[in-house]
Amino acid sequence: MISAIIFDCDGVLVDSEVLAHEVETGILAAIGLHYDRHEFTTRFMGMSDEAFYEALEADGQARLGRSIVGEIRPAIGEGMRIAIAQRLTEVPGALRAVSSIHHAKAVASSSTVGRLGTKLRKTGLWDHFAPHVYSAEHVTHAKPAPDLFLHAAGALAVDPARCLVIEDSVNGVLAGRAAGMRVWGFSGGGHMNERIAAHLREAGAERIVPNWAAAEVLFAAL
Repeated sequence: MISAIIFDCDGVLVDSEVLAHEVETGILAAIGLHYDRHEFTTRFMGMSDEAFYEALEADGQARLGRSIVGEIRPAIGEGMRIAIAQRLTEVPGALRAVSSIHHAKAVASSSTVGRLGTKLRKTGLWDHFAPHVYSAEHVTHAKPAPDLFLHAAGALAVDPARCLVIEDSVNGVLAGRAAGMRVWGFSGGGHMNERIAAHLREAGAERIVPNWAAAEVLFAAL
């Protein structure tokens, strides 16, 4: 029996992953670091900021022979600030689906505390979750470690085995599974495709939910 639903944020509740990939790959290409779109999404999505920039710095050292993090981090941060302010929307149907849920619920995201607040408030979702909005900054080990989901379950006072996680990244699915929770993969974000959804299945998602309209029906049956 499910007593709580724990949501990732980026690409699940808010359509920010498609913006992030555009900003990040554009800035990286400008300095000579090119990535296949699918490789970039599969490898980096769901990482904390610190893990993401550590991986990019390693790539810069290996492929360009120099440090890049001091150059790219401010540029990506400013690019994302503008993109979120000007273009961020909810993933279609997210607000309605979340509003229909009578279970306990939380957000558990690899984003920072500040950016989570900005994105959830901009899309009208904040009041449906606060105060149960948790960031990688709340734990020592980010996804794919289970710590963040366990932190959220503890705050909700719900046994992890009675939690359902909604995730769009392999790192998130692995984290939810490691926490002993049920996990559904979500493929309704603007960045998703069948290849990424297949990776979620391979990582252990018990089902792939194609959009929020389908999720709403499934939630009503829990």
